[in-house]
Amino acid sequence: MNDSSKPYFFQALDALRLGDRRGAAVLLGRQLREGNTAQKNLPPVSQLAAHIGEIDLAIDASRQWNSGSLQSLLGVWALMGTYGRAAEALSEIGRLPASLQEHPSVLHVRGTIATQFGRFEEAQELYRRMLAKSPGSLQTWFALAMVKTFTPGDPDFVAMAELEKTAATAPPDARSAFYYGFGKALEDVGEIDRAFGAYSQGAAIRRAQEPFDTQAHRLAAEQIIRDFTPANLAGLTPSAFERRRSLFVTGLPRSGTTLTEQMLVSHSAVAEGAELNLFETALMPLLGNSYANAARYSESGQADPWGDIARDYAHLVDVHFRSPELVVDKSLGQGLVIGLLLHSMPEARIAWLRRSPEDVAFSCFKTYFTTGLKWTCSLTDIADYMRAEERLFDHWRSVFPDRILVVPYEELVAAPAAWSEKLQQHFELPFEPGLEKTSRSGRSIRTASVGQVSEPISTSRIGGSAAFERHLQPFRDRYYG
Repeated sequence: MNDSSKPYFFQALDALRLGDRRGAAVLLGRQLREGNTAQKNLPPVSQLAAHIGEIDLAIDASRQWNSGSLQSLLGVWALMGTYGRAAEALSEIGRLPASLQEHPSVLHVRGTIATQFGRFEEAQELYRRMLAKSPGSLQTWFALAMVKTFTPGDPDFVAMAELEKTAATAPPDARSAFYYGFGKALEDVGEIDRAFGAYSQGAAIRRAQEPFDTQAHRLAAEQIIRDFTPANLAGLTPSAFERRRSLFVTGLPRSGTTLTEQMLVSHSAVAEGAELNLFETALMPLLGNSYANAARYSESGQADPWGDIARDYAHLVDVHFRSPELVVDKSLGQGLVIGLLLHSMPEARIAWLRRSPEDVAFSCFKTYFTTGLKWTCSLTDIADYMRAEERLFDHWRSVFPDRILVVPYEELVAAPAAWSEKLQQHFELPFEPGLEKTSRSGRSIRTASVGQVSEPISTSRIGGSAAFERHLQPFRDRYYG
């Protein structure tokens, strides 16, 4: 950070290698304000800023890189949509000339934003207008499949079936997305075997691109469980952080976390919610999440090291929501860092969602997740991942029995009013009746559960894997074996 001969961007990289996330953010800001802003230098600035959770810096860098072409504008809007600025992106699109608003790529972006806000009829119309101009767009066919229910003889189903013949020559990402969408269409019309085949094709493409190391995840979980004992946690410097910034909701994907988030956000004391995944970003100063790294960091000589982690997390949440009010952090896959999260934020509480393993497994397998989650592309990988997560869940519950509320999905949807009250008690919110009945439409939802948010709470999804029971044997053999 002191080598003034280096461009600020490279100084920021050096700072991150030392775990100085805050210093890296300052240097990236200086790069934008004072550094060489030639176009070739700005894309990595945007990417690095996003990586360290500074989304405003990332969007600013993306704007500076913007050459004025439609393609570069699309990149800015995509970034804005990813980081909770979809309404602003839509406002900018609305100021384009009418002809550009009807450009195929712009129509797709508009459809994506409409989907995020649960406006599915509008999204369908926008996607159809896009497909009228570019009927072979596999990504748009996937997007359309996510916002409608297919019926036998549906013209859209016929068109997708025709496209299946040519999808094999498409780029892997587009081909994979199409197979997930076509699998959903086949499931809608009751063609179960073909649907599973399509899901499997899409998953195989993604797995070939990004294989998941199940052994590494298992070993990491075992190390966390072995090292993060109550005694070792008590040996870390206490945190002086007193603010309650977020209500934490976690669990496996497709386990009811979005429903729980929406219920809590309906409370007048809670402003917003999202799948943030920011706490691990705040942990960058540790240079790793092991207990050994935590112990070294704890002894770094800072006055309040764990309070600093919590304050950094709170800053990142403030940047994301642009509001200091209480929010819901619905971050998944937090099992490896729960101990450090609850140590850093002594007032924090967690609602941990649980659901039938087979329903979770199949729902994960058939879902095209846009970010990460490499483990969802194979039934055996899913089983391995879930077994490790089960052990982490049992461990953290034994360590923090009073700070983790277990929320069984099946009970939540069967008695939402009762669970609404339990959630409010757990998070020490003033009781407000009827949170489960409050309309959840109009919010931007950037998860695979967006299609379910606008539906009434019901038990209809319990046992959703039953139709595919015989296809799930590889999962059962690995998970229960």
